[in-house]
Amino acid sequence: MGEGRLTVRKAWIVGGVAVGAALSFVMLLVVGVYVVAGNLANTVSGGTKALAKGAVPAAYQSLVQKWGNLCPAINPALLAAQLYQESGFNPTAKSPAAAQGIAQFIPGTWATHGVDGDGDGDKDVWDPNDAIPSAASYDCSLASYVKDVPGNLTENMLASYNAGAYAVIKYGGVPPYRETQNYVKQITTLEESFAAPVSRVDPSKQAAGAIDYAQKKLGTPYLWGGTGTAEQGGRFDCSGLTQAAYETVGITLPRVANDQYNAGPHPARDELLPGDLVFFSDDLTNSRAIRHVGIYVGGGYMIDAPRTGAVIRFDPIDTPDYFGATRVTEDGAKALPTTV
Repeated sequence: MGEGRLTVRKAWIVGGVAVGAALSFVMLLVVGVYVVAGNLANTVSGGTKALAKGAVPAAYQSLVQKWGNLCPAINPALLAAQLYQESGFNPTAKSPAAAQGIAQFIPGTWATHGVDGDGDGDKDVWDPNDAIPSAASYDCSLASYVKDVPGNLTENMLASYNAGAYAVIKYGGVPPYRETQNYVKQITTLEESFAAPVSRVDPSKQAAGAIDYAQKKLGTPYLWGGTGTAEQGGRFDCSGLTQAAYETVGITLPRVANDQYNAGPHPARDELLPGDLVFFSDDLTNSRAIRHVGIYVGGGYMIDAPRTGAVIRFDPIDTPDYFGATRVTEDGAKALPTTV
């Protein structure tokens, strides 16, 4: 949320006349986003599956990068998506079903598929140095079981992870189970949120609507934990504002900023479009440390709810704590786990 925003920015808008001029500026940007969207409609992100900047906590980045290349069925971004979906990169996570650690192995599966990834003579499900290599190894084992099944090897591997290799073999591909089909789509969609794009990513169709909502909240006092309810006087914190803005165009974002970062692919600074979410952190190597978010409106500015004592306003994004951006997609938001 927004209280932790430590960098003090000078407000761009001061007084009613300036606000009116700023609103005109934003409306031009809102119209312009559709023009830009049309120009980019035929561009596609893809190619490499290198990790996006800071998408994986620095402590695990080298492990994910190394073991994500263990076999052709996986890649670092896919492995990162699985770990995020399973535990939110929490090495102490434990589920009600007794799944354990950063990769959420149940004891029986760990006993069969756990590996000594760091070579210390001990296979420890709670140690990411063992659990992350084990997750990659398990994926590759599943892929080997279904290598002769028609269709996409990675999708068949993910289906095997969810429903078992027998079901994939029986049905000649991803089985007709709604849960399994949703799981395959969820992970392959999240994969794009962890991959570094090699070209422009498609613009969000809902971007202009999100900006329109945010600009109507300019001048609203900040409230830590605020989500805009009547009981809160219609006030917001940073991620409450972005969540509400995208909710008005049919996209449900997570509550906190560091999870909102995973709601789509990540355009570079020079590829930003109005409607992109922009993020800020004291640790530029770890998306889980993100503490502030705003909605980009163009020209190097965003609309954000900065901190206690301030109001929703325009602020520059080019500050030392600028982390990166996300182009929110409907599928990307839907793919996020409800809890991490």
